[in-house]
Amino acid sequence: MAVVKFRNRGGGLSGNLEDRRAMGGKGIAAGGGVVGIVVVVLLQLLGGGGGGGIDITDIFGQIQTDGSGSTGTVDPADEPLVQEMSDALDDIQTFWASGDGLGSGYDDATLVLFTEGVSTGGCGNAPSSVGPFYCPADQQAYIDLSFFKELDTRFGAPGDFARVYVLAHEIGHHVQNLEGTSGGVRQDQQADPGRANELSVRLELQADCYAGLWGRSAQERGLIEPGDLEEGLGAAEAVGDDSIQEQAGVEVSSESWTHGSSESRQRWFRNGFDTGDLAKCDTFTIPADQL
Repeated sequence: MAVVKFRNRGGGLSGNLEDRRAMGGKGIAAGGGVVGIVVVVLLQLLGGGGGGGIDITDIFGQIQTDGSGSTGTVDPADEPLVQEMSDALDDIQTFWASGDGLGSGYDDATLVLFTEGVSTGGCGNAPSSVGPFYCPADQQAYIDLSFFKELDTRFGAPGDFARVYVLAHEIGHHVQNLEGTSGGVRQDQQADPGRANELSVRLELQADCYAGLWGRSAQERGLIEPGDLEEGLGAAEAVGDDSIQEQAGVEVSSESWTHGSSESRQRWFRNGFDTGDLAKCDTFTIPADQL
């Protein structure tokens, strides 16, 4: 799939893309590789540290900063990826602003590209090691492009559709924010901490289903090529909690999951892709053992 052909922008970048790569890590200590520390941070969550759930401010608060600041390096080789993210962002958000999405109820999110670390408007400082994330407080998604290199080489999930699945998932969290779903989940987690992980899984799987809805739209517009769907499913498999635990060399424990298994993430992405029906992405009314 030629993602850069999603929209004919004449080589320009989306007005909803903010490029902060040259700003560097803002003094955030990092090391060990992007996904390597993603595993460490996720293990903290999977073990219940920081309250669990989806409060990314809890995660960021556990990460040390050195106060030194740093200057980012903008790799010219990444420019095609920047254009890819820009064009895919516009296409995904055009879908959600259509009648097949939220229609007039959709307000655009901003995608922030960064290197090493970033300072968010409402979720604190984040190193690139936490992976792509969405901050509800500022309605922005954040991605360090180096994550895609790790997704390719370490997790074996290459391809442009794999990358765009990641972006579509984060915009799915934006949709949940606009719908009030993520705020409701946070309240329910605080009211019933014992269900915090389960509720987090439900939220993540719904975002996967939302990514699949956009994928169905892309297919209907002739943008899907042979092998693209498999790339997306491969990425969903790679970021399953069981896959991450296996990568970390720890016991696979479903009770500690906050994002869902590889199988469930693939299934819910495929559910959105196959049905194209927003109502079919309700992950909150089915029994937990059917997630």
